[in-house]
Amino acid sequence: MAALAAVFFPLVLALGNVPAHGQTQPAAATPAPSPTSSRAPAAAPAPAPAASAPVETLPDVAQLRSEFDRLPETAVGADAVRALQGRYGGLIASANKVIAARTGQLNDLNARLGELGPAPAAGASEDPDITRQRQTLTRERNGVDADIRLARLVVVDAQQRSDDLRNRQRDLFEAQLTGRAPSPLGSVFWQQLADAWPDDQARLWPLLDELKAAAVRMGEPGHIGPVLLALVLAVLAMTVGDLAAEHGLARLAQRLLPGGRLRRSLLVIAIVSVNLVVVALAMRGLLHTLRAHAAFGPLSSKLVALADDSVLFIAFVTSLGRALLANRRPSWRLPRMPDTLALRLNPYPWLFALVGVLVWLPTQISEIVGASLAAAHLVQTVTALALALLVMGVLRRLHGPQAAAAAATPEGDAAAAEPERPLWVGLVLGAVALSVLGVVVLTLSGYMAIGSLLAAQLAWTGLVAITFYVLFKFADDLCMAVVASKSDFGQRLQRGFGFAPATLDQAAVVLSALARLVLFFYMVIALLAPLGTRPDEVLEQTGRIGSGLKIGEFQLVPAALFSALAVLVGGFVALRVVQRWLRERYLPTTTMEPGMQSSLATLLNYVGVVLVVAAGLSALGIGVNRIAWIASALSVGIGFGLQAIVQNFISGLILLAERPVKVGDWVVLGTTEGDIKRINVRATEIQLGDRSTVIVPNSEFITKTVRNMTLSNAEGRVLIRLPMPLATDAPKVREIMLAACAAHPKVLPVPAPSLSLEGVETGMLVFQAICYVDGPRNAGGVRSDLLFAVLDAFRQAGVEMAAPPTVVMPPPPPAPA
Repeated sequence: MAALAAVFFPLVLALGNVPAHGQTQPAAATPAPSPTSSRAPAAAPAPAPAASAPVETLPDVAQLRSEFDRLPETAVGADAVRALQGRYGGLIASANKVIAARTGQLNDLNARLGELGPAPAAGASEDPDITRQRQTLTRERNGVDADIRLARLVVVDAQQRSDDLRNRQRDLFEAQLTGRAPSPLGSVFWQQLADAWPDDQARLWPLLDELKAAAVRMGEPGHIGPVLLALVLAVLAMTVGDLAAEHGLARLAQRLLPGGRLRRSLLVIAIVSVNLVVVALAMRGLLHTLRAHAAFGPLSSKLVALADDSVLFIAFVTSLGRALLANRRPSWRLPRMPDTLALRLNPYPWLFALVGVLVWLPTQISEIVGASLAAAHLVQTVTALALALLVMGVLRRLHGPQAAAAAATPEGDAAAAEPERPLWVGLVLGAVALSVLGVVVLTLSGYMAIGSLLAAQLAWTGLVAITFYVLFKFADDLCMAVVASKSDFGQRLQRGFGFAPATLDQAAVVLSALARLVLFFYMVIALLAPLGTRPDEVLEQTGRIGSGLKIGEFQLVPAALFSALAVLVGGFVALRVVQRWLRERYLPTTTMEPGMQSSLATLLNYVGVVLVVAAGLSALGIGVNRIAWIASALSVGIGFGLQAIVQNFISGLILLAERPVKVGDWVVLGTTEGDIKRINVRATEIQLGDRSTVIVPNSEFITKTVRNMTLSNAEGRVLIRLPMPLATDAPKVREIMLAACAAHPKVLPVPAPSLSLEGVETGMLVFQAICYVDGPRNAGGVRSDLLFAVLDAFRQAGVEMAAPPTVVMPPPPPAPA
């Protein structure tokens, strides 16, 4: 998601700056993109290869300082300021290169001096060669250190001047915003415009002359053919080509992608991206042909560059609106809206793009020709009112379907009406309506600079919000379609690594939240940029934040966050794989019993979790010493609030290490008797005879008396006590009971079964038989089988059992007559 935002967001930002964000700045603050400005990204890197083509020679620090001293501290005009800032930026880059190279040399010299050891004390003798070598290395180190200090000073001074230039431009921009001009409703405004018209007309003539000369040249026999062919091909590519590409993408998505939300959000991004690529290629080819067959002057070249940016902006806005509304494929529509509302909003992407370009081009033309202040005020007024009318039209269309549906719905048919909008939607629409009203009031009051800025910022906010809405949806749909338990990849993870469905669903939600957080970071940068900030400054601020955000003594680097996240995810996946290999492949081949295998796997799992968390914190930049400091700071809280949890955790480790009880043991703890099924980090699970589970804290096994039926001896004892009459043949009873014990297959021959006559109780002989089986759990079943066998043998041998005593009650006396 970060890569997607890093690619898609700057493109949107640069396009949005053309008609929406760019016209927010007055003429004196942000000039039109001239050939030196709009083409600067393509032309600026050209000198770099010439400078770096030789053997990577480092610039001299003295020359860098001399160049810095020759640069002026300020400049007049936005183009001159931007060029001066570029020179300061190049100076900073050269100084940083010197610092990086000299730092390596300084470390090398320090290491070599460390090998020589410290200088001897006064009066001590030393080898002259070593002394001479130490002096040479010390002089070299001092020289390198001086170069580093001077280069750092150049970086600080150049950065300070660059910031001063930016702050001055921003202060000038804010001062122009607060300036008040005559109201367009008064005659003074129009009188100033009429007075300035002759001068403005004279400034326009050079541009018109250049356009006429270019048109005449293109109309010549050797040029008109290629120009018309390039124009026709560009128009076909931007109309028929876009529609064909959109139709092909829809069919391709329907054929290759499974049905679901991911197909819809991915199709929107694909349509916008492909349309931009097609339009950009068509415009590049057309402009290349025009420049080859027409002699554009300096002013007309700027106008041609503006046309290129305008067409790209129109393509972006229209393709985004067409893909979101999806009137040809309502079932693929990404936002939830009725078909009637989508049809009502269908023309507004085109209107927004065209109005944005039409109000932006006059602003840039006035800056190209250097129009008067009255003309700039007129352009700002038209910009503010046009955008305000456009936003009011959108608000009316959004309100229209609900009002119409409410009016057409019968009073008793409330279910047929369209559901009401959420409260936050109503609040947002109300805030937008108030902003539009403020734009109109400010513009008509004479504050057209701030009015046009507010209108443009309103349109820019809407464009950014819609763009990032698509990216948010795509991030969520991608995570759910790839990681969730119902996805194909999620099912493979379940089969291959044994992940539970709930775990995968939680991971999908967490990854979606992280992706949305990254996108939200870029959106906030775009929306909350300071007034007068250009896209390159916004991206520069993004780079500064991306290089690190210092909180106290801790440096929070976004790249380190992603590295720590990658370490944690990869570490836990690897730990899960190792755990599965231990439990299913390695441990079953050893001679350890199952309980010991489970305890060992659990203990290794705890160790692995600690190592993975430590590696993640290290990737984040938190060392072991800081972890120890945090642990010491939390010791008081652990001693009081978390005492029971820590006690149970330590008890669990003791149980896994000493193994007084293990998985599979039959234990008796107080009134709880059952089999141990699992020993966790805090508690142990005991399964009772009725198949229910009792969760016992681990500290209970350490602090209380526990009876382990299977700790040292795995044999189970079967005890049978039978009362017999006094006249019973005791030897015969003994023979029958021992024969029954010996005949049972589960009774162990060693130790041999035994029978004893315990004594006489209540006039009966009490016989007690004892035998042993292979486990305590089999004792109950064997005892029942032996009783059935002994009773049957007594019946066959004619041995009588003791009958229960009978009590004869006298009959009740007869009732009186």
